[in-house]
Amino acid sequence: MIHFERFQLDNGLTVIVHQDKSSPLVAFNLLYDVGARDEDAHRTGFAHLFEHLMFGGSVNISNYDEVVEKSGGQNNAFTTNDITNYYITLPKDNLEQAFRLESDRMLSLAFTPKSLEVQRQVVIEEFKQNYLNQPYGDILLLMRPLAFKKHPYQWATIGKEVSHIEDATMEEVKEFFFKHYAPNNAILVVAGDVEIEEVKTLSEKWFAPIERRDVPVRNLPQEPRQEEARTLSVERDVPVDVFYSAYHMCSRADKNFYATDLISDILSRGNSSRLYNSLVKDQKLFSDLDAFIGGELDAGLFYFAGNLAEGVTMEAAEKGIEAELDKLKNELVPANELRKVKNKVQSAQMFSEISALNKAMHLATSELIGDANLVNTQLESYEEVTAEHIQELAKDIFRKENSNTLYYHAKKKQDDR
Repeated sequence: MIHFERFQLDNGLTVIVHQDKSSPLVAFNLLYDVGARDEDAHRTGFAHLFEHLMFGGSVNISNYDEVVEKSGGQNNAFTTNDITNYYITLPKDNLEQAFRLESDRMLSLAFTPKSLEVQRQVVIEEFKQNYLNQPYGDILLLMRPLAFKKHPYQWATIGKEVSHIEDATMEEVKEFFFKHYAPNNAILVVAGDVEIEEVKTLSEKWFAPIERRDVPVRNLPQEPRQEEARTLSVERDVPVDVFYSAYHMCSRADKNFYATDLISDILSRGNSSRLYNSLVKDQKLFSDLDAFIGGELDAGLFYFAGNLAEGVTMEAAEKGIEAELDKLKNELVPANELRKVKNKVQSAQMFSEISALNKAMHLATSELIGDANLVNTQLESYEEVTAEHIQELAKDIFRKENSNTLYYHAKKKQDDR
């Protein structure tokens, strides 16, 4: 059980405090309710660009990292299609520095031409290095627009194309910032050896003066139910063939999420899982195979990703996966197998709660989904999942017409032709 207290400032900032006397460090986690799904289709990659810009200097503090390091702390950030998350861990005696730093960044960035140009080049280089020039780097750039035709999940957090960041103007960057980086669009979680009154005092001191902003109401186009299988075949200069497929599934807040998550564990969690035993170990169709969910806040995807074993055709690999999915659809999962994956979920949660930072992140995400107390009730939701529920979901998700399949072929060498 993670105990916490919650309060809200007049400007709309939600603050959650979790006291953990065992932690020598305090975790300060600030989640903004903005991700790649909130971007304009012709200006993608902005949420990720801001992950970098936020470290380029704010209105009163020119060097963010230097202040964190002098305070004995560490910091980082990440962007997804749904959120942008910033965090600092530092000694409790220096907690106020975290409030000073993050409130200044929320107030306004420096917005200097130099900072924009530096971070623009960093993001462009990351795009080229990790997505365009790295083996298999473009898989998500291919898969997302294959699976999504209406919803903005059709592009990755890095963006659709490099030109969207290359052509970004200072005016567009400022507009995106003041539209989304607002106290009434953020959730702050402080976890560690802290007192709630201290956190309230610091929150009022540093964040309360920032005015509420006009955050647009999110009204995204919903992805229609897919009724026709989609495929894409490409050839790249990579070592081995890869099979990649995705099926539409529910959102993170949906009651079916927990059962869907357990399906991914039954199929692919550990060396005793179905896909490993059948398709990697026994039939040797794949050298490596994984099934996983994206966990998106809107309706997302259930993925399969596997490296084909030498000499195996895409057709044989695909049939192997389909056979395992047919078993899920036609046979109830045995009680002992379902118990095993539920136990693994429980162990993983208990392990994750050792870290104050993990708890802070989980509280922030749960609050965004609807209620921070989800961190304390989700194990019950997993426990309630039945074999019948799993079978019913498998039949709905793993319909052939709901599939999006990428056949990612390795270029054949000249002497193999």
